Amino acid sequence: MQARRVLLLLFLIARCGFASADDGTRLARGKYLMESVVACANCHATRDPRDEGKFSRSLAGGRVIDEPPFRAVAPNITPDLETGIGKWTDEQIGKAIREGVRPDGTIIGPPMPIGFYRNLSDDDLAAIVAYLRAQPPVKHAVEKSTYRIPLPPNYGEPVGHVRAPSPKETIRYGKYLADIGHCMECHTPRGKDGQLVNRYVGAGGQVFNGAWGMSVSRNLTPDASGLKGWTDAQIAAAIRGTDRHGGHYKPPMAYTWYENISSADMRALIAYLRSLEPQPFAGER
Repeated sequence: MQARRVLLLLFLIARCGFASADDGTRLARGKYLMESVVACANCHATRDPRDEGKFSRSLAGGRVIDEPPFRAVAPNITPDLETGIGKWTDEQIGKAIREGVRPDGTIIGPPMPIGFYRNLSDDDLAAIVAYLRAQPPVKHAVEKSTYRIPLPPNYGEPVGHVRAPSPKETIRYGKYLADIGHCMECHTPRGKDGQLVNRYVGAGGQVFNGAWGMSVSRNLTPDASGLKGWTDAQIAAAIRGTDRHGGHYKPPMAYTWYENISSADMRALIAYLRSLEPQPFAGER
């Protein structure tokens, strides 16, 4: 009997050890994604409205994006029980991220790039949820967003199981990273209806106004008006915020986080950009 108890104890210890290792790996992946290519804090950090470069209360929300279609206020996504997502289940958090539906059934509006987040793999979604769970709760109530456009009833059918491409499939994996990093949300032109014009994917031309003044998303396709003639090193530096002349690009691109993109992931992203169909700069159409 004593031997059986010892064996059972060893089995439980082993099970706990393996679970801990898995949890650690998942959390590390979530930390990498959130602090590099996904960069949720670029919107969900609390920023100084007079200086976009100053931000605090990471993930506690409050950033205002005031455009003609909406006044969007980034919510608090720390695990605070009263003002954040502390009462949400993992499944509810995942559904909000990947399907744009809150636990109460209401729809999350733009600029949350749900159309791209639908491509998040199950594993990466779980990693991001684990990261959010691990953050310190911050009590910070923010105002609700106001929309002057109708929101869709949904963003499509419920998302099933999603697997990420293998990093060995360089271009496909690069597209996956660009999707979950929602690069084309800003770098594809929009029509008069506010929707992305996907036949011109990557052609840039969107205008962004803020405390920094005005910035225009550039053409990411291998056209002469885009990245044709750029070296990989120049593209990588630009993604991280530095132009070919050593100057710094303006917000709202998440340069602070993109500095942490790994060399391997950066190579995949660049390979994907080079695979795009060349398009004239959309701002010149």
